[in-house]
Amino acid sequence: MKWFNNDDGFMAEINVTPLVDVMLVLLIIFMITAPMLTYGVKVDLPTTTAKPMPIKQEPLVISINANKEIFIDRYKVSLQKLKDKLAPMVKRFPRRNVLLQADQNVPYGFVMKVIGSIKAAGIENLGLVTRPLKEKR
Repeated sequence: MKWFNNDDGFMAEINVTPLVDVMLVLLIIFMITAPMLTYGVKVDLPTTTAKPMPIKQEPLVISINANKEIFIDRYKVSLQKLKDKLAPMVKRFPRRNVLLQADQNVPYGFVMKVIGSIKAAGIENLGLVTRPLKEKR
């Protein structure tokens, strides 16, 4: 349906085709890049037979790689500053679950130092991430 304004001959319809084209391109871009954004720190996790625990909200993930580098999500932080970085997060979300994933080659004593810093920041809900043991058939 066309609407003409007097003698000017202007059409009053909105052409949505370019809008749909742009939205489809953005959708494709986000579908391709979204999996890349969720990739975290590469850690060789130890295996265990423990069952996964249910989590209601997205946890904060702290990782320790094979080089003893500590990451909060994907952001590198030193052991000395770990408590200072976690303290504001605890104040904002006091009941948030925290998961610690450590490379299986990291010494146990270093992992315990990191756990001590996490607990000193006031975090009470701390879980350890492992890989499920594959059953032999």
